[in-house]
Amino acid sequence: MLLSLLSAFALSQSYRTVTAIIATGLQTDFGLPASSLGAFAGLFGLAFGVTQFFIGIGMDLYGLRRTVLSVFPLAIGGAALSAWAPQYGWLMLGQLLIGMGCAPAFLACTVFISRHFPSSRFAFLSGVGMGVGGLGLLFTGTPLALLVQRYDWRMGFALLALMSALSWLLIWRCVHEPTLPGSSEARESWGAAVRRFGALFTLPHTLGILLLGMVSYASFLTLRGLWIGPMLIQRYNFSLVESGNIAMLMSLISLFSPAFFGRIDPGPTRRRAWVVNMSLMAAALFLGVGLLHHATQTIVLVLGISVLSGYSVLLYSDVRSSYAPDLTARALSVYTMAMFLGVGLMQWVTGWVASWAQSLGLDVYQAVMISIGAALALGSTAFRWLPMSPLLKNLSQNDL
Repeated sequence: MLLSLLSAFALSQSYRTVTAIIATGLQTDFGLPASSLGAFAGLFGLAFGVTQFFIGIGMDLYGLRRTVLSVFPLAIGGAALSAWAPQYGWLMLGQLLIGMGCAPAFLACTVFISRHFPSSRFAFLSGVGMGVGGLGLLFTGTPLALLVQRYDWRMGFALLALMSALSWLLIWRCVHEPTLPGSSEARESWGAAVRRFGALFTLPHTLGILLLGMVSYASFLTLRGLWIGPMLIQRYNFSLVESGNIAMLMSLISLFSPAFFGRIDPGPTRRRAWVVNMSLMAAALFLGVGLLHHATQTIVLVLGISVLSGYSVLLYSDVRSSYAPDLTARALSVYTMAMFLGVGLMQWVTGWVASWAQSLGLDVYQAVMISIGAALALGSTAFRWLPMSPLLKNLSQNDL
């Protein structure tokens, strides 16, 4: 059942990183400036993030299976629409539908793990899940580059639509949620569910978690999903397939990095320090990518960012440890919402930064990478100094 749910997550990973390979084709066909390209890539994350709020409530009220089966067809329709799109506006509508349709993909996996596996296995299994989902990133590396080079970018969306339909059938056939103790209680109303979600934002420790959550995964995905292809092609004269090879190598690393960090999870009392250190290291690597102008050095730094990207699974574990058990699913939903809103915002903002830098005659990719590194450093600082959960404080005091 978990693998079936992960098939949808893998496809959502493909959708959110497809722009890195099809960017030059979109610019050629529609004459898109960098700002419009950033808006296109960012719309997935924004639609995905906003929809998370309703997905979290839907999963609580109707279950994972019904929610995924009801919403994921939007992604199928959006991909088909994108493959046909005669104009940029239609392409944006397709991207909006894809983002909404993929919204339950990863949350369904994390909530399933949280509900049906021991808490001691959460970090590791979440890391494995992120790694398996990363198979979708492999498709948007060399395979998609070869497909686009042989045909065009529309064929990529058509193939993704077909694969999404097969994933929906797999979930419909295989996923049937086990009964949980206490599941026979009266169903909560939408109004009560909304109020309980809103209560999470009144807790002091939520802000720091959300601020880092908005930039941690977004930094890696903005590089892998939007800028890696254009940067290598325009800055270092790589071919489309060569840039696809680097993107695929980043994806291969991201398959194993989350499981690795999940395996070495130091536990709730030391986890926050690890998260702060890893996020600051990643910010420094982004700064290096921006300032260096040597292809080999840039690739080494990019691969280093890919390795560090796995620390984001520790943030999921921190969320799970920071809230009472009855709030865990909702807290994960809110965190996932913030994470993908951050993806959309960062991709949109970096598109604007690229256009601004270009208008001033500055190095576009230097400006973009420095802005990503700065956002990550600020998020890490907020997470370090804003209040932590009382649950974690109690654990720390008990250790002492």
